[in-house]
Amino acid sequence: MDRLASMQVFVTTVDLGSISAAADELALSSQLAGKQIRALEASLGVKLLNRTTRRQSLTDEGRLFYERARNILAEMEAAQAQIDESRSQPRGRLRISAPITFGSRGLAPLLSRFMRQYPEVTVELSLTNRTVDLIDEGFDIAFRTGDLPDSGLTARRLAPHRLVLCAAPEYLRNSGIPRRPEDLQQHECLVFAHTSMRTRWSFKGPDGPITVPIAGRFSTDSGEALRAAAVGGLGIILQPTELLTEDIESGRLTRLLPKYEPEPRPLHALYVPDRRMTPKLRSFLDFAALEFGSA
Repeated sequence: MDRLASMQVFVTTVDLGSISAAADELALSSQLAGKQIRALEASLGVKLLNRTTRRQSLTDEGRLFYERARNILAEMEAAQAQIDESRSQPRGRLRISAPITFGSRGLAPLLSRFMRQYPEVTVELSLTNRTVDLIDEGFDIAFRTGDLPDSGLTARRLAPHRLVLCAAPEYLRNSGIPRRPEDLQQHECLVFAHTSMRTRWSFKGPDGPITVPIAGRFSTDSGEALRAAAVGGLGIILQPTELLTEDIESGRLTRLLPKYEPEPRPLHALYVPDRRMTPKLRSFLDFAALEFGSA
C-alpha cells in the first residue's frame, strides 16, 4: 500500500464529503478509492470513517488522524514545490531595500555582476535609512545594519559592516590629534543621527572594548553629508569604510586612532519567512553571502 496515496484519498474524502467525490477529484475509480481507505484503516488498526449508504462521518480516531494527515500532505506539497522551484531559473522583479550609504557604496556596484549572472531578473533598489515594512511595501529583501528588533522576519547574518575614524588635515592642525578614544570628548564629532552612534562610539583597543560619549554641532542622517562636512574640516567622522576609502587614499582625510578598531555594525539581509522561497530570492541571498561574507 502507498501510505501517502491512501492518506490523500482519506483527506480528500473528508474535505469533499464522500468517497465518490474524492475519487473524481483524484481521477480514481470509487472502488479503488474505497479500497485504499480500507487498507489505511487496516494498517492503522482503527476505523477512520463511519459509512452508511446515505452518509459518512469521522470517528474520534479519524478526526485526530485527519488533522495530522492533512499537515503531512501540506508539508510534502511544500517540499515538492521547493524542489521544483530550486530547479527553475531565477526570473522576475526583485525589490531590495538598503540603507543609503551601504546601498550606494557597497551594494550597488555589485548588482551588475548579479544581473549578468541572472539575466531574467530585474532589480529595483530603494535606498532609505528608515525601517521599511517588507510586506506592506512589497520588498523581497531588506538590508539592515545594527542590532535587530524582534520583527518576525527571517534574518541572514552577513559579515559585519566595518567603520573607520578619520578627520581632515585642516581640522587636525587646528584642533589637535586625539591619541585615545577618551580624547574624542574634547573634539567636534560629526553625528550620524540615525542610530545609537549619535551619542556614543565604541572601539576595541589594546585593553579591550571601550565606549565613549560623543557630541558635535553638526548632525545628519546622511553619510554623504557627514563625509562632505569631514572633508570640509568641520570635525571627526566615524562612518563605513567604503564611504571614506577614496578620501583617505587621496589625503583629504586622515585615519585616526590606528590602535583602536571601531566596533563594526552587524549587517543582516532580512526577508519574509516563506516555505516557497522563490529562485530569484534564493539566488540573491547566496550572492550576498558570497560577496559580503557570512558571520
